[in-house]
Amino acid sequence: MPYLFTSESVSEGHPDKVADQISDAILDAMLAQDPHSRVACETLVTTGLVVVAGEITTNAKVDIQEIVRKKIEDIGYNSDELMFSAKSCAVINALHSQSPDIAQGVDEGKEKEQGAGDQGMMFGYATNETENLMPLSLEISHLLVGELARIRKEGKKMKYLRPDAKSQVTVEYNDKNQPIRIDTIVVSTQHDEFVKPTSEKDKDKKAAENTMQEKIAADIKAILIPAVKAKLPTKVKNLFNDQIKYHINPTGKFIIGGPHGDTGLTGRKIIVDTYGGAGAHGGGAFSGKDPSKVDRSAAYAARHLAKNLVLAGVSEKALVQVSYAIGVAEPVSINVNTYGTAKVKMTDGQISDKIVKLYKKEFKPKQIIDRFELKSPIYSPTAAYGHVGRASYEEKVITNYVKIEKEDKKTKEVRKESKDKFTFFPWEKANWVDNLKKQFDIK
Repeated sequence: MPYLFTSESVSEGHPDKVADQISDAILDAMLAQDPHSRVACETLVTTGLVVVAGEITTNAKVDIQEIVRKKIEDIGYNSDELMFSAKSCAVINALHSQSPDIAQGVDEGKEKEQGAGDQGMMFGYATNETENLMPLSLEISHLLVGELARIRKEGKKMKYLRPDAKSQVTVEYNDKNQPIRIDTIVVSTQHDEFVKPTSEKDKDKKAAENTMQEKIAADIKAILIPAVKAKLPTKVKNLFNDQIKYHINPTGKFIIGGPHGDTGLTGRKIIVDTYGGAGAHGGGAFSGKDPSKVDRSAAYAARHLAKNLVLAGVSEKALVQVSYAIGVAEPVSINVNTYGTAKVKMTDGQISDKIVKLYKKEFKPKQIIDRFELKSPIYSPTAAYGHVGRASYEEKVITNYVKIEKEDKKTKEVRKESKDKFTFFPWEKANWVDNLKKQFDIK
């Protein structure tokens, strides 16, 4: 029997995503100077205020105020009219050193491997329903808010747009778990009050609101939807139809938004960050955490394995679970669930057992960090529009900073410029496919 599945996404201007992006910007700034930085940075944003708190151990010298304000400016909060502005918001820095009790279990020594930064379980998921092996409902949701942000920043169309936005997409699947049509699209976008009421009477206020509502709805359908469809393969374009139910700013006007409309916190959009409700999630947030925290690094490694399993033809879907004990290097368990889609003549238990024999050592924290080069300033792009399902790419990172150097037993401050090239989203590479095909005897 056909069924419906729904996922949501939020824009970079959503208050929770503002918090995530600030946390990862601070992490990147520290890793750019000191790759061995230990960072657990949490951010709160609300009306006219940013609070940064958490635990760090680093030799980096960074200007937290400058990083925070630059990130807010890049997102688009540049006017006091929004009640949250890069230039005028207060920034409180409450970062402090990491607990030595935690550090002793995580640090690597001469006779000791690096242990996991915490206990817990992490998941990676992949499905062949899209080219990037992500759930279709989430893929379209990300595209909707991503394109909305691009249109806003381009400034040529829909000039009333403000940074805060959300999307939600419902897809209908057939009995074979294949997407057959898009059922519902929800878009809520913050906007200017670009139509003023002619008086203070309720009916005139409502008339102005209705005019804005009609304009936004028309533009979403005429401008945003075609822009999103243009980025999709033909088979997905064909899922759009005249019967789609649209809910555009369903509560009415959306003028007050962003951190003024809703307090934002790091780590409150973990389902948006991953698989949109498909697969599973272990509960740990990503942004603001250095790779010694397996909440982040092991979740990336699990996605890498799941994606390579599907690309190799082991199964049509794969959910990989990996778990750890704090301070222990080797994972407690690794499990693979194919949802009954295995293409090899093996049970999920047999597949899991083979994977453990092949790759268990690759899931130790240090091995994950080394093979993905995770001590690099590569995290800011992950903090909006998903940590997974993004194409891997290489890019130079240019960061001006002050670094402490020792010369003739004296310490001095030197202005440096990093121009190193780093790999972003390395966990999306398909570099285990050939070995998996060989090990599972797939031609």
